[in-house]
Amino acid sequence: MEHRPPSFWQLGWRSLWRDWRAGELRLLVLAVTLAVAALTAVGFFADRLQNGLARDARALIGGDAVLSSDNLPPPAFEAQAKSLGLQTAQTLGFPTMGRAPDDLGGAARLVALKSVGEGYPLRGSVRVAEAPEGVDIATREIPAPGTAWVDAALLVALDLKVGQPVLLGDAAFTLSRVIVVEPDRGAGFMSFAPRVMINAADLPATGLVQPASRLNYRLAVAGDDGPVAEFTRWAEAQIEQPGVRGMRLESLQGGRPEMQQTLARAEKFLNLVALLAALLCAVAVAIAARGFAQRHLDDCAMLRVLGLSQASMARAYTLEFALVGLFASALGVALGYAVHHAFVVLLAGLVEASLPAPSLAPVALGLGMGLTLMLAFGLPPVLQLAQVPPLRVIRRDVGQLKPATLAVLGLGVAGFGALLLAASRDLLLGAIAVGGFAAAVLLFAAVSYAAVRLLRASVNETTAPRALIMATRQLSARPAYAVVQISALAVGLMALVLLVLLRTDLIASWRNATPPDAPNRFVINVQPEQGDAFQQQLRDSGVDRFDWFPMIRGRLVSINGKTVVPDDFTSDRAQRLVDREFNLSNTATLPPHNPVIAGSWTENEADALSVEEGLAEELGLKLGDRLGFDIAGQVTEGRITSLRKVDWGSMRVNFFVVFPVAELPNVPVSYISAFRAPEGNVQFDNSLVRAFPNITNVDMSQTIAQVQRVLGQVISAIEFLFAFTLAAGLVVLLAAITATRGEREREFAILRAVGASSGLLRQVQRIELLGVGLLAGFLASVVAVAVGWALARYAFEFAWTASPLVPLAGSAAGALLALAAGWWGLRSVLRTPVVETLRRATS
Repeated sequence: MEHRPPSFWQLGWRSLWRDWRAGELRLLVLAVTLAVAALTAVGFFADRLQNGLARDARALIGGDAVLSSDNLPPPAFEAQAKSLGLQTAQTLGFPTMGRAPDDLGGAARLVALKSVGEGYPLRGSVRVAEAPEGVDIATREIPAPGTAWVDAALLVALDLKVGQPVLLGDAAFTLSRVIVVEPDRGAGFMSFAPRVMINAADLPATGLVQPASRLNYRLAVAGDDGPVAEFTRWAEAQIEQPGVRGMRLESLQGGRPEMQQTLARAEKFLNLVALLAALLCAVAVAIAARGFAQRHLDDCAMLRVLGLSQASMARAYTLEFALVGLFASALGVALGYAVHHAFVVLLAGLVEASLPAPSLAPVALGLGMGLTLMLAFGLPPVLQLAQVPPLRVIRRDVGQLKPATLAVLGLGVAGFGALLLAASRDLLLGAIAVGGFAAAVLLFAAVSYAAVRLLRASVNETTAPRALIMATRQLSARPAYAVVQISALAVGLMALVLLVLLRTDLIASWRNATPPDAPNRFVINVQPEQGDAFQQQLRDSGVDRFDWFPMIRGRLVSINGKTVVPDDFTSDRAQRLVDREFNLSNTATLPPHNPVIAGSWTENEADALSVEEGLAEELGLKLGDRLGFDIAGQVTEGRITSLRKVDWGSMRVNFFVVFPVAELPNVPVSYISAFRAPEGNVQFDNSLVRAFPNITNVDMSQTIAQVQRVLGQVISAIEFLFAFTLAAGLVVLLAAITATRGEREREFAILRAVGASSGLLRQVQRIELLGVGLLAGFLASVVAVAVGWALARYAFEFAWTASPLVPLAGSAAGALLALAAGWWGLRSVLRTPVVETLRRATS
């Protein structure tokens, strides 16, 4: 009976079972599982968070779509919405003065008045309480005629209580409820003034709506997705008609910009940590697969002797690695799904309601990433086993593994890089991480090869210690292995150093972008004659540091002598900027929190302007352009001499345009101040408003506290994910150290056979590991600092400078980690009997 060789299916299954039981696949499975778990944990959370934000956006803007306008929207908009079966609700908001009756103190305060009609809000709920400290409830009602709902801050400012009257224009309203949550409030500057909400039927009686009033009409619509989308398309077409100004459709992005920035940075940090884990695992898979292939050379040579074809062997190993990759990927997806629940707990509160279920996108990404890792980095060296010649059975010097072909390696790296860029959800972040990693690998290989050659030439064998000579000979005798080992160690250490910098310096810089001692009060409308008295009252109250700038209202009317109109720009934001007044300022001294990034700031330079870089980019402005501003009917011009970088999240006073002069004659001006209110002085705000009743005092305490709370939650989540990348880095270190285990066993056995003592060989091993670790740690630290700087500057957009001690600390850490990992991975090399090692080497 003719013997038939097993099919590749049978061979693949048998090989998988044998290698699994022998522990040959543990490192590969561990590396793939860690990479997939880290990426899918972030992917599941980001997917749920984005779906939750999209869902809650409707409540945050008060409807499924909202038309915002400076004038009463034409009736055609509401008629179109109703013809599509949509619900509508219209509100009107504007700033005005709220007053207490004279017999109740007569205090006055600028308020954000809002009139609402039946059906408000279409999405979300207003939460109100019967008293400032009372229990709040959700309601779908609106204020009854003749009554007003107000923020608790207004009660304190006017020294009023629920049940007492408040005066608005020509009408008096009874304070009936306290507003706790207003879903569609937004985050515009005037939204920080205390809210007063009244019934739309009461608005005419106030006499506050005048032709020159600064009004904001909002028409909200709600209904099924199809009709809402049709209304949105129709409304956008109407808004784009020539001559239509001051109208726009609102979205979540315009509702909470400070939270959007925080969430965006949080997702970037989490994605970066996950990317590092995946990149490290790719290195670990490549090293572990090469070791796997090295150990199977003899087995494959025997299979070739027994008649198995190269094609069957290649298909069998492809099947084995595909199954292992699928198993490890599925395990990683399951682990990532479990881990993402920790993110939900750690970051609770970013979305108020429960998050929706995740989609299948993170599952597909995880499975694709795991299989790509295994097949792109693990399979190429293993496929060489199919090419092992049968002659290796009697000649061990033939059939050694060769470097993977550039085509195979390039294809795998390209696919892996594309998946990482997709997983990063940010092209710049992914490009810096992946590109920096690839460049680092090439740099490490080149420098380590040069270092090995230099080391061999610089050690004087006549005077150097014997252990150092032997360690040098071992490294220079196998330069390819030395380069692989140093490069792999440096890659692992680079990720670990970068993670430490992320955890400490970069996160500290992020936190300092909105520091705990940031100003929590903005005061506007301080008149020039009140300036000295206002500043003195701040000092008397214990406020020593405060921003103090003149504020001038002006509308951009010309660029380089050409009249400017909104239709000159295609960007919606640029059109809105040109269509409204700017807050301008003047100061001879450059504000210390506004660094100049282009041009130069010259004190008291006449006919000069300094422009914020974002505004310049939005409007297409450049150095040397002349801008004209209409300030109280008078056109004032200036030439752009500098561009400034402004951090709008710094809680400091900032302006789009600043005149670098001490005084601007003949222009109406008021002053704005920002400071941190004294702790423990509960009457500070009230006394300030009583002394200067015309000012607007904006309390930012709750906003800052919320941002700081979210920062703390995000940092906790990053620390949690840190463990995955730390584990991946340690896997790389262990894989790199043990990659040459077989060669070390044979070399040490020969040295022991010719008389070298175990003590000498231990010294050789320690010197070699310390040298490799020192070089790898130094290279890793330098590159990690460079990558960290690029990430901070371009991806996270804040300033960061690493300590000069980082390379020194990295070198020491690399030496210690290499020594520890080498002892763990090679602890049995010197214990193995010489005869047994030599027998294995020649069998």
